[in-house]
Amino acid sequence: MNLSEVHHVYFIGIGGIGMSAIARYFIAQGKRVSGYDKTQTVLTEHLQAEGMNVHFEDEIALIPDDIDLVIYTPAIPKDHKGFHHLQQSDVPMMKRSEALGLISNDKRSIGIAGTHGKTTTSAMTTHVLKTGNIDVSAFLGGITADYKSNFLIGKSNVVVLEADEYDRSFLRLYPFIASISSMDPDHLDIYGDSSQMIEGFKKYAGQVRDKGFLIIKEGLLDKFSIQELGNLAKRGVSVLEYGEGNVQLRISHIRIDKGRYIFDYTGLGHDLKEIAVSMPGKHNVENACVAITVGLLNSVSENDIKKALSGFKGIQRRFERIIDRHDLVFIDDYAHHPSELRVAIDAARMLYPGKKLTGIFQPHLYSRTRDFVDGFAEELDKLDEILLMDIYPARELPMEGITSERIFERMKNPNKRLVTKDTLMEVLKDSRPEILMTLGAGDIDTFVPKIKEFFNK
Repeated sequence: MNLSEVHHVYFIGIGGIGMSAIARYFIAQGKRVSGYDKTQTVLTEHLQAEGMNVHFEDEIALIPDDIDLVIYTPAIPKDHKGFHHLQQSDVPMMKRSEALGLISNDKRSIGIAGTHGKTTTSAMTTHVLKTGNIDVSAFLGGITADYKSNFLIGKSNVVVLEADEYDRSFLRLYPFIASISSMDPDHLDIYGDSSQMIEGFKKYAGQVRDKGFLIIKEGLLDKFSIQELGNLAKRGVSVLEYGEGNVQLRISHIRIDKGRYIFDYTGLGHDLKEIAVSMPGKHNVENACVAITVGLLNSVSENDIKKALSGFKGIQRRFERIIDRHDLVFIDDYAHHPSELRVAIDAARMLYPGKKLTGIFQPHLYSRTRDFVDGFAEELDKLDEILLMDIYPARELPMEGITSERIFERMKNPNKRLVTKDTLMEVLKDSRPEILMTLGAGDIDTFVPKIKEFFNK
């Protein structure tokens, strides 16, 4: 399809973080943009202010007559009236991932993949390239604190993409530079089992363009066969492992100084010393390693790389400090998988040793709760106090016997309490937290302003 011939694009699920980035791309190209989402949010208000026509009722009458392309989210409910109506029309329809592929596959694209860390790594990489005076475009899975958006439009042919494994979306992308930070099991409602998910990541790696680069975390190559690695080598793809071991991109001398991680990087003929990252957690040193490598592969200077990482402000809802006082720190984090909870809780423990750590967790999806119930219980037990909310269903219908109580019953932490959206604020009013964390990918973020207002009285 030739996107230059498209004049009016309609999005089903326009308020999603990935969908809205593509909607912003089309409005920046001078196209008309309309769309539906089930919930009005701060993000949809911004889209409307940018000139997009957004409606929140699933009514066929509200769909414009003159649209010539429909882009839809794979998370759309099966009973969506507008989707079924448009399927019967002559208007071309494509998933978000197809649109992203059409936009990016003729550019020098950089695909950032991995079960965890995609958004922060994508944003770090974008900031490194921008600081190095590369006028980059970027489609991100979060709102950056540096650019206040999930989308950047640039004049160069370099584009940074968050390569999402959900619904196998990343298999629509053919990046020149690809990274894979992790292949932990997730989205088993899509893949069936972890081995199929790993196959998806390996297929993504196989789509790196000829003479391109695969940047992959130490240890993950063990999942690849000799033949799969040989196929990459035949096409001139450079496979670069990163980590602390005997690898091509080596991180060393990691230490903490005044709440910042300091480390050295050796790779691609460069030896960078005393790199500072303000984002907490050792995982962000690894994320920075990817950003450094992409910067060097795009001829960004060592000084600009160090300057970018030192000043990087992060992503909304990625260990975002909402309140930072001597008597109370309130952190909001998107963690919705046991591995992400571990990283967020460990980072808080490292930064605030000896402090009482209270977490409010909202599980995301019935299927994920079912698949990782023991992992959730184990990680939440590391908190001093836990308030456990009801499951946020997102695209799913309820599953028999799958509730937050399943996690609650497996937890050994005596300081645990089940709460609902209706009771959360009342329970908080009786607490005296030292370090408070809201955790989850559902609508728990709608409580963040209320919690901030209450504790700032």
